[in-house]
Amino acid sequence: MASTETKAGAAVKDKDERGDLEAGLDALESSVTSRGSFGVTFKQKVLPPLIAFAVLIVVWQSLISFDIVTDPTKLPTPSDVWGEVKNAWLQGTLLDYIWTSVSRGLLGFLFALAIGTPLGLVVARVRFIRAAIGPVLSGLQSLPSVAWVPPAVIWLGLNNSMMYAVILLGAVPSIANGLVSGVDQVPPLFLRAGRTMGATGLKGTWHILMPAALPGYLAGLKQGWAFSWRSLMAAEIIASSPDLGVGLGQLLENGRNASSMSMVFLAIFLILFVGIAIDLLIFSPVERWVLRSRGLLVKS
Repeated sequence: MASTETKAGAAVKDKDERGDLEAGLDALESSVTSRGSFGVTFKQKVLPPLIAFAVLIVVWQSLISFDIVTDPTKLPTPSDVWGEVKNAWLQGTLLDYIWTSVSRGLLGFLFALAIGTPLGLVVARVRFIRAAIGPVLSGLQSLPSVAWVPPAVIWLGLNNSMMYAVILLGAVPSIANGLVSGVDQVPPLFLRAGRTMGATGLKGTWHILMPAALPGYLAGLKQGWAFSWRSLMAAEIIASSPDLGVGLGQLLENGRNASSMSMVFLAIFLILFVGIAIDLLIFSPVERWVLRSRGLLVKS
């Protein structure tokens, strides 16, 4: 009788422990998938950069107001830069500057994505090709993008093809190396399980390999965009032609030629603005989705 009661008590205890475990897992899942309110999002995501920007403006103005920097040709006032923004807006050229560079950058990045992704897969999966061109990709990734501008101008001339060539040479190695790194981090068990279920060849690459390598691939995409944007700015600064229009890099060079620091600062801020906007609007949502799908984005 005592033995029966002991077994019953153990069963009840085991059931309670399983219930606690399930409740804990449910709580963990809800904490991962739930989203904060607008107020919380604003406080955590939007307010800090706004405060940092306000502090930057205050420090900038203080350097001039307290005569720490007295030469306006070296450091313009925030109002001078804002006046440059208003003039460009009233003349209808501000959005043209931005669109000229952004359209080139995004289209060139898409070309780099179409080339770098299959190249990365081949390098990651074929041992001979990896040994042959893997070090070359790493070397190209460390090569400054500005080095490709003179040969691209000689080969292709002063046109958009030259711009896209510089972007490709700057971005493709980063995208390919990012995918190679992601593939290297895929557990072999995933691939064996996929083959067991019939996921081989292109099917296994699409359904098993690419999803598992997504974090490393995404890191390569972010770095590839940074390299493509920097490559484009270098090309626009060095290569100028009426047929190319005026992008942000050319605007920066025009400010230097005119000794207008307000125009130089306007170009710098616009280049930073585009880089931050692309990251916030494209890469950050994708990164959050990847983390959330893997249960790594926990509500704070």
